[in-house]
Amino acid sequence: MMAKVDNLRAKTDDQLTADLADLKREAFNLRFQAATNQLERPARIKEVRRDIARIKTLQGERARTAK
Repeated sequence: MMAKVDNLRAKTDDQLTADLADLKREAFNLRFQAATNQLERPARIKEVRRDIARIKTLQGERARTAK
């Protein structure tokens, strides 16, 4: 768990924004698959949502420290 946060902290703001966009796209696709009962790994939805939250939290921390 901490390794994932450490990996995110090592990334630049642009990389985090790109990762966030990719994760949001994946979350959309997973919701679509869930609605059509084609979801292979239901736990992946939870993982993606938490990764999105981690990135948003880190972006918020950086925004607060930049002021």
